[in-house]
Amino acid sequence: MTSLHRRHLIIRAAAAGAACMASPWLATSAWAQNAGTAARSAPAKAPRLASTLRIVIPANPGGGWDQTGRALGAALVGVGAADQIEYENIGGKGGTIGLAKYAEKYGNDPNTLLMGGMVMVGAVALQKPAVDMGHIQPLARLTSDYLVAAVAASSPLKNAKDLADAMRTNLRGLPVAGGSAGGVDHIFAGVLARASKANPEDLVYKPFPGGSEVVDALQSGSAAVGLSGYSEFSDAIAAGKLRPIGVSARRGVFGVQAFREQGLDATMANWRGVFTGKGVPSARAGEMLAAVEAATAHESWLRTLKQNRWEPSWLAGKDLSEFMELDLTTARVMVYLLKLKP
Repeated sequence: MTSLHRRHLIIRAAAAGAACMASPWLATSAWAQNAGTAARSAPAKAPRLASTLRIVIPANPGGGWDQTGRALGAALVGVGAADQIEYENIGGKGGTIGLAKYAEKYGNDPNTLLMGGMVMVGAVALQKPAVDMGHIQPLARLTSDYLVAAVAASSPLKNAKDLADAMRTNLRGLPVAGGSAGGVDHIFAGVLARASKANPEDLVYKPFPGGSEVVDALQSGSAAVGLSGYSEFSDAIAAGKLRPIGVSARRGVFGVQAFREQGLDATMANWRGVFTGKGVPSARAGEMLAAVEAATAHESWLRTLKQNRWEPSWLAGKDLSEFMELDLTTARVMVYLLKLKP
């Protein structure tokens, strides 16, 4: 990424921030567009890191971070960076519980990685925990995903217009289920409310630790609308249990029409990445980064991207640090403007 492009991103974000008092979702739209893939050369052979590596996943099994972490682990084994991977799931509060435990237990461990991403950034902005993103060091942004809004098959909501009308008429009577409070789903629920000309302060948001619980909430009727990545809804959609009504991309994907194409200006991309401890030496962090980059070229990783319809979104080094600084600033602005509460 060139210096000129970085300056353009910062200028664009500043302009979005100035405009968002009138149209708050513009800031989120600019945020989403920063998730593009940076050009990179083919990775070198993966360095041998250790016989056993550990990946801490700050979420319950089955969700997006869990899927990404396990796919990365399989690819790391595939390229010879390790013989086996131990996975440790620590769910709760948008990843901030897992973040705190990781920083305390593995902050100096050269053989333990941490999954994270935009959900964690949003949770940190909302909750202001004692242990934040400054307690870890980013290695790489890996993927970007888009959010799908889904309803139960029996729901009267058929499309984005129906959703906007329902939100504008009685937002309190339309509970929205998604991931952890302050995460990407929560913020996007607020964005949808503002785009629908409803008052985000009336939003009833029900956070769950994983996509399967969101599906259960929709089927039980305890939530009217669910927000998650397509991969977490795909089985229920294929089985006819849920109906997708919009996706947060600028254009339709997954066979689902974009909200923007339906006249509702709401876009957002959810990125996921991998981190290491703050106390890990830079030379070792460089080796870990090289192994991760090689893993993202392995056939098992590429197959997982295709199966889950994730977009590769590689970013590392200074560009990633600047991206995350902008991301956290934007998350804090959005939490304030959308009046989100933990």
